[in-house]
Amino acid sequence: MKESKKTRRLHQKARERYLIWSEALATYWPFLVLVAAGFLLAFHFVKPAPPKTLVMSTGREDGLYHAFAKQYQDFFAKNGVTLELKSSRGSGENLRRLREQEANIAFIQGGVASNRHQADTSENLLSLGSAFYEPLWVFVRSEHMPKNLAELKGRRVTIIQESASSRALAYRLLAANELDEKDIHLIPMEEMEAADALQQHKLDALFVIAAPEAPVVQVLLRSPMVRLMSFTQAEAYRRRFPYLFRLTMPEGAVDLVRNYPPQDTELLAATANLVINEEVHPALQTLMLSAMREIHGDSGFFQARSEFPAYKDSDFQLSPAAERFYASGPPFMQRYMPFWLAVLMERFLILAIPLVTLLLPLVRFAPALYHWRIHARLCNVYGELKFLELDLSKNQTEETRRELIRRLDIIEETASRMPIPLRFTDMLYTLKAHINLVRKRAGKSGEEKMEEEKDST
Repeated sequence: MKESKKTRRLHQKARERYLIWSEALATYWPFLVLVAAGFLLAFHFVKPAPPKTLVMSTGREDGLYHAFAKQYQDFFAKNGVTLELKSSRGSGENLRRLREQEANIAFIQGGVASNRHQADTSENLLSLGSAFYEPLWVFVRSEHMPKNLAELKGRRVTIIQESASSRALAYRLLAANELDEKDIHLIPMEEMEAADALQQHKLDALFVIAAPEAPVVQVLLRSPMVRLMSFTQAEAYRRRFPYLFRLTMPEGAVDLVRNYPPQDTELLAATANLVINEEVHPALQTLMLSAMREIHGDSGFFQARSEFPAYKDSDFQLSPAAERFYASGPPFMQRYMPFWLAVLMERFLILAIPLVTLLLPLVRFAPALYHWRIHARLCNVYGELKFLELDLSKNQTEETRRELIRRLDIIEETASRMPIPLRFTDMLYTLKAHINLVRKRAGKSGEEKMEEEKDST
């Protein structure tokens, strides 16, 4: 007997849970459909998780582009991303690799795209901004200091072959001074070989486009037999070539004791820009911008602290992620969380916004709606009971009275089988009590009805 009572209780609880869940589903399904639609809509706008590998085209393996790329590689590794480096012959090859999807990100020297068809270069490429200046250094023998490039006519000149883009820029500046290969003696040499030749009077001038940290620049800046040419017409060059910048090396910036340079020196500079395919995940763009800020953000020969990264070269449109980064810094979560956790949380929040927005009204109004549905179900029965009671108040024959009692039996049976959750049973029993009241008015009590049913059997 105890076991059977326990079983009945379990069955009762199971039936109660079933009633609750079925009623809840019947009540809330429009909300659930709306929440699911909101979730799918949000999911449509959420980018997939960023890949764990990014390919970067740099420059010569012994060049500054590649050296900085190795620092980026270390920064990415700390954040769980593999930055694969591919050396190249310079900006021209980097640009080709970006267009042909052989690399995701690359160094591009300022001005390279300006001399190509924009449709070929910028259709699906975006800029993350400039990382540092690449000044044009023109070193000459100390006893032959030209006032401008035109005075190099007939001199022995070497243009360091760092890349085709660097040589092209040097040729454009020489052409602006009406000089070509016929007017100067171009001698091809490697970096350090050319530096030695200039110091040994085997060269008259050396062109190199590189950051101040480049080894050949550091050697020649400290050589007592070599001087750095000042571009006195720097502003004129800048207006003719908008991708160039005018820089000033202050007197004594290299060596305070020797006071070198002996006066402020005007230089021209391009920028080293990081360009990406538009398919690069925004989170990885932000990570690269953070790396640029950490590696290039300090003050230097020509830049103030926090001057880089910055959007200085407009050959490529600035990426939306970079635009947000320059306006407000890294995303909030990436400032305080590991990279992958921050990305996961950002994606989760994008998905959670419609869920929370739609679920809040559901949580707020659901209990009232649920109660209203139960009450409405009972009210339907009360409505039938009320009509029956009105019919009873009229003069009835015995036959019509029995028909009304039969209708009352149906109402009572409907109330008994009505799926009402346990916490609403007080309302159900109140309804049954009212049915009995109407039955008494009809001239039959519940006991009389039972006696009649026994007689019929």
